[in-house]
Amino acid sequence: MFITQIVATLELYAIKKDKTTWIAGVAKVDITPVQPLLLAGYASRTKPATGKLTLLWAKALFIEDAKGKKAILVTSDLLGVPKAMSDRIRDRLKVAYGLSREQILFNTSHTHTGPVLEEALVDIYDVDSEQERRISEYSAMLETKIVGLVGSAMKSAMPARIFSQNGVARFQVNRINNKEAGLAEQTELKGPNDFAVPVLKVVSVEENKLMAVSFGYACHPTVLSSNEWSGDYAGFAQSELENVYPGTIAMFFQCTGADQNPLPRRTIGLAKQYGKTLSAAVERVLDEKMTELDPLLSTNYAEIELKLAAPPSKEDLLKIKNESSGYMVRWASRMLDKIESHEGLPKSYKSYPIQVWKLGEQVIVSLGGEVVIEYSINIKKLLGPKTFVLGYSNDVMAYIPSLRILNEGGYEGETSQMVYGLPSKWDPSIEDSILKEVARLAEGIIYE
Repeated sequence: MFITQIVATLELYAIKKDKTTWIAGVAKVDITPVQPLLLAGYASRTKPATGKLTLLWAKALFIEDAKGKKAILVTSDLLGVPKAMSDRIRDRLKVAYGLSREQILFNTSHTHTGPVLEEALVDIYDVDSEQERRISEYSAMLETKIVGLVGSAMKSAMPARIFSQNGVARFQVNRINNKEAGLAEQTELKGPNDFAVPVLKVVSVEENKLMAVSFGYACHPTVLSSNEWSGDYAGFAQSELENVYPGTIAMFFQCTGADQNPLPRRTIGLAKQYGKTLSAAVERVLDEKMTELDPLLSTNYAEIELKLAAPPSKEDLLKIKNESSGYMVRWASRMLDKIESHEGLPKSYKSYPIQVWKLGEQVIVSLGGEVVIEYSINIKKLLGPKTFVLGYSNDVMAYIPSLRILNEGGYEGETSQMVYGLPSKWDPSIEDSILKEVARLAEGIIYE
């Protein structure tokens, strides 16, 4: 077995001698829970899933440039992966395959009909010991499946060409500036948007066949809120593309859609409609001339400290505990426990992940957390309109509001951080800190 693997590897690199193409491999694995688990995203759902509307998938695209520089993109039908789990997975990928943090981009679709994960949104879900055990078992299994998935993608690698382009789809609606209840009466939509559909196309050199298409959109997958597993509109879009292009693996990555909703919503028919709309946008891009990317890969990564605003006082927390209900009581109780234990409340989030890749001329920026659309708009002003900007990558720790949204308050700016277990909202320096680090990382690879 070992000798066979060595021979296969030598044959693969013999094909590469001319150094004029990428090497790429793709794989997918079913991550649909088989045990009864709670669904992530809504505190109001207190019963385990009752069935599945679609399968849930994790998918991986491995790429290697002409100089041997490697990277892996992993996408998944999950609400979001917390730092502890992301760190464990990436540490295992380092040991197994020699991939560093800068070479791994781990994105989640943010579907609200996927499973609850261990160490994620701990105050939201009121779980008993049996459900905790199931969540822990599933989370451990998920980590192992993703590590194996990356290995499968690497083993399938072959000479390839990679292309990029942006398409367009317009079903996202800025949910802060357009209220869902009155949408039918509105004659125009308000607020910032980014309707881009970034697309990567991977084609095998030998057969000139579409191997993989990786695409994104900035919009919450919250069409559905039932008790059935599904990838929401993003899952339907991937299935549609894989039906249109047999043998191809379609991978969805979530962009900066934290303040964007698919409206109207709440029916399976609408989820399928938006999936078809998105897949049609991708098909149009695939059918037209795309930019071929030279086989040159650069990667950069950093984790920065983001300051938090002043935390609530002990008196404020006691009032919340005594006068609120649900997750707010659990949150306030946990904050009080930290104070009583002299651990204290954190004054910052010390490891916010920012990543910049460059594939040929295509720049890809990925940010952690639930990132609002203004970051995409501002990063494209900084690095160019063709830039791909992803959120929900490598760690989902909280909403990441712009300074404008932070000052306006509301859910995204004021209270959502408590949903994620942080003691307070972000400090006003958040947007400037993130954009400056994006610029620094980008300068390190764009002009090298």
